[in-house]
Amino acid sequence: MLYREALNRAIDEAMAADESVVILGEDVGRYGGSYRVSEGLFAKYGAKRVIDTPIAELSIVGNAIGMAIGGLRPIAEIMTVNFSLLAMDQIVNHAAKFRYMSGGKMTIPLTVRMPGGVSRQLAAQHSESYETLYASIPGLIVLAASNATYAYHALKHAIFLNDPVIFLEHELLYPMEMEFEEKANFDPFKAEVVKEGDDLTILTYLKMRYDVLEAVPTIEKELGISVEVIDLNSLRPLDMKTISNSIKKTKRVVLVEEDHKTGGYGAEVIARITEELFYELDAPPLRIAGEDVPIPYNRTLELASIPTPDKIAAQIKLWGQNHGL
Repeated sequence: MLYREALNRAIDEAMAADESVVILGEDVGRYGGSYRVSEGLFAKYGAKRVIDTPIAELSIVGNAIGMAIGGLRPIAEIMTVNFSLLAMDQIVNHAAKFRYMSGGKMTIPLTVRMPGGVSRQLAAQHSESYETLYASIPGLIVLAASNATYAYHALKHAIFLNDPVIFLEHELLYPMEMEFEEKANFDPFKAEVVKEGDDLTILTYLKMRYDVLEAVPTIEKELGISVEVIDLNSLRPLDMKTISNSIKKTKRVVLVEEDHKTGGYGAEVIARITEELFYELDAPPLRIAGEDVPIPYNRTLELASIPTPDKIAAQIKLWGQNHGL
């Protein structure tokens, strides 16, 4: 199943099951969405439930919050996470806080979907990763879908939660064909052990999952070790139990993310690990992240600004040699 098809199926089934589920955003209607995620839904559910909006992100989220207060379950689609900055006041000051400020009398069953990350030469204003911004806001749930199975199950779960969810996708994953698995008891807040190993834990999420898996055979061959790979899936809340179980076994941890290193989401994860698992570690943690530059348009420079399988393997090999692996 294509990644975008899994997202489409989740929305379609949610809309079929509950008439209060609506979707709104730029080109989500007749056009079927910029990445074809809402393809076919307009014909099936009509203009009152699949709503094309003006290019105005603040109003998309603001209207969605109003719909949620009024009893609907809106799914707001933002074309790229970069544009969500225009809606930050509605997301941070309103959606995230209403339940708390109303003493629990008001809930906001809102899902805000948005793709981020580096695609192919979309330049600085369309290539950022802002998960660290949203994961730092109390009142928000932040999920990051890297595969079709998680995308389908987690999005359906998010739509029927009574709290606001930031649902992060990646632009390069939409056309990817992936394995899909039906799961009866799915927990969207649980990290996934993608590959088991004994000597090193690599934590990652979104597209970096695939770059890490491509690098792992080289790492294992050149260091003579076995690597455990964990996809975080849920960024807020963070599944520290799965992380802890792995690190207690391997004693070493590397975090790979596409975001900039300074202030990136990985800084928070490594801080939590250092606080809670310091005496379990046999080596200082390593962070592999994007460079601290706006993402360049030039393809060579673009690739130089983010982790790639070759860079991931080379950095972990050097780090491992310096720390007893």
